[in-house]
This record gives sequence, C-alpha cells and structure tokens, in this order.
Amino acid sequence: MKWLLVAGIVAATTSADLLQSSELKRARVRWWVMALAVASMAVSFFSFLMLLSMENLTFAVPATAVSYIVETLLARWLLEEQIQPQRWAGALLVAGGVALLA
Repeated sequence: MKWLLVAGIVAATTSADLLQSSELKRARVRWWVMALAVASMAVSFFSFLMLLSMENLTFAVPATAVSYIVETLLARWLLEEQIQPQRWAGALLVAGGVALLA
C-alpha cells in the first residue's frame, strides 16, 4: 500500500508541475488546465498525508523524491527543455538515494 501511495504522489506531483510549467509558458493560459494542475496538487497533498499516517517522515519524503527524476526526464522529452549535465548528475544522485530506500 505504501508504494502505491508513493506512486500516486509521484504521478500527481509530476503532472501538476508539468501542467503548470507548460501553461505558464504559453501566451494565453488555459485556466481549465491550471485548475487541473491545482487538482493534481491536492491529490498529491492528501495522498502524502495518507502516507504519513502509515509511514515515518524519514521514509515518505525521500521515497517521494523520485518525482524529481521523473520530472527531469519528462521536462526533457515533453517540454523539450535543455538539461545541463550537473542537473542530470543531481537526478542520478536522487535516484540512488531512492533505490537505497527500496
């Protein structure tokens, strides 16, 4: 159950951040997309609260940090952002830390 919540938090956080970033770079913001981003943030927040009710903070925060890796990859592929080598290195370090938790 805890890993299912972690996956939900990562998915909701990632979708919220990607939606916000893509919309705020547009000339005309589509407010329904921003509302979807806010709803995704709410899902992430309440899922995180559920995770905290069953796991320690020392597990919950590092485990959900995998969202940084997913966001970096999707920002590169979907938003076509240029990612500097030091950011890739940071994402790999985060991935290593999450792997140690598993």
